Amino acid sequence: MNMGTDATGDDELRVLIQRVARRIRNNRSDDALSDSQLGVLFHLEIDDHSPTELAAQERVTPPSMNRTLNGLEQAGLIHRRPADDDARRVRVSITPAGLAHIAQTRALRTAWFSQQLAGLTPQERRALEAVTPVLRSLADS
Repeated sequence: MNMGTDATGDDELRVLIQRVARRIRNNRSDDALSDSQLGVLFHLEIDDHSPTELAAQERVTPPSMNRTLNGLEQAGLIHRRPADDDARRVRVSITPAGLAHIAQTRALRTAWFSQQLAGLTPQERRALEAVTPVLRSLADS
């Protein structure tokens, strides 16, 4: 693979990163949930959020986030309640079922990725570890 600065090499690298990400995302405990729904659950694992905050984090419109939250609430994975400081505002939290769902999804993804890494040669593993700071920089941009 040509890893220079030409567009063909850049495009190939982008496609390969997308394929790895897709392979990781395919490992989930419930195929009925969308990537957006899972993303929301992962955000809520850390802390409660408002629908507006979740829409901004997921880079979707508020009406789209509302549809996502409706599906998660119907599945019993989240709970909406009035905000403590303003009853007109809503806070969204994850339920124990939602926590169990993301724990299982995380375990499946970790197992798949660990299996793939175990198949690498020591040299391939070192090469992959060497690009970790670069991938972190791209992910955080």
